[in-house]
Amino acid sequence: MLALIQRVTEASVRVDGATVGAIGPGLLALVGVEPDDGEAQVQRMAERLLGYRVFADEAGRMNRGLADTGGGLLLVSQFTLAADTRSGMRPGFSTAAAPERAEPLFSRLVAICRQNHAGGVETGRFGAHMVISLVNDGPVTFLLRA
Repeated sequence: MLALIQRVTEASVRVDGATVGAIGPGLLALVGVEPDDGEAQVQRMAERLLGYRVFADEAGRMNRGLADTGGGLLLVSQFTLAADTRSGMRPGFSTAAAPERAEPLFSRLVAICRQNHAGGVETGRFGAHMVISLVNDGPVTFLLRA
């Protein structure tokens, strides 16, 4: 499981012109599910998303996680994140989990994060064409693997 996380001052996702998820300060996480992912990867990714220290402490150092700040979390499924881009000029998608495998794992990730994060967890819509808007704070962007 992969997550490209961005510290944001705000982020939103629209489907067919309607906003389906939006947050203020917090993290936007674009999540890719790989074929061998299971419950262990989902649990580990939830821990990392809520605890990864990308927010400033009193001294201005990245020493606080999302759970410490109470910020929002916007989770967006993105199968292209798991694409194979090692060769050629076109991505291959055999390294991404099939939708029927990926959707329940992504939904489980959302459920765990909602259960463990009081700051609010929003999502896009799995499998839909989504338009994402964000204001990256920093910029701060990291690729997490679980």
